[in-house]
Amino acid sequence: MDSKPWILYFIDIPQNLIDKDVDNSLEILAHWLISNEESADNVFYVSNMLLNSSLETIYMVFFSSLFAFIFGLPLGVILSITKKHSLLPMPLFNKILGIIVNILRSLPYIILIIVIWPLSKILTGTSIGPDAAIVSLSISAIPFVARLFEGVLDEVDKGLIEATLSMGASKLRTILMMIAESMPSLINAMTISVISIIGYSAMAAALGAGGLGAMALIEGFQNSQMDILYSSVIAIIIMVQIVQSSGDYLSNMLRRHEYGIFTPLVRVVRGR
Repeated sequence: MDSKPWILYFIDIPQNLIDKDVDNSLEILAHWLISNEESADNVFYVSNMLLNSSLETIYMVFFSSLFAFIFGLPLGVILSITKKHSLLPMPLFNKILGIIVNILRSLPYIILIIVIWPLSKILTGTSIGPDAAIVSLSISAIPFVARLFEGVLDEVDKGLIEATLSMGASKLRTILMMIAESMPSLINAMTISVISIIGYSAMAAALGAGGLGAMALIEGFQNSQMDILYSSVIAIIIMVQIVQSSGDYLSNMLRRHEYGIFTPLVRVVRGR
């Protein structure tokens, strides 16, 4: 079975790599584009590190955002509907839950990582690395997301809620209606949260989380390699821009009632 690097199906191996047993397509491409061997090696080193670090950051941010949404949305709904004069008024419960959420939000992220080290080790088997960082990132993001979602749901027209109830809809159906009506704003809130998680993931690098933050801090700043530092910063900026642009696109699409991939979900919550 031919296991040669895939790039060799499109280009010939560079002259300065002919005597080497190279199995990395990125290294071959770097040497093919840059004739100077030392420069090519440096480009490959930085590019390879950037690729691996970016994948680690995407891994941490994706799963942290997923858990933040899964737990943050119900928490935000509960905070919204249990207020006095709301759908399910429970002022005392709402106040206690709000205090708990505020306590979690008040902890600086760098301190939160240290506080929940034992929990991270129990859940992931380690207290360092991307897996452990997901635990701290999720716990930090959930109350933040919940408060954002609470604010969004509080803005739903009270007349619309009363009209829905007056037509015989159950409170569960009314809650689903509130979520459906708030979807563009929920997308915006989630976009803000994901960008915040990207920033937190870079901060987590100080305690061994890996990713672009570790690349910038350890390999770039501490080792005085400015090319690595600037490359990681540019990668983070690009990542944030992609998230923001995607969030804006989805939000605007929903505001125009062009639901796309959200059509089945909207039909479920609207009972169609």
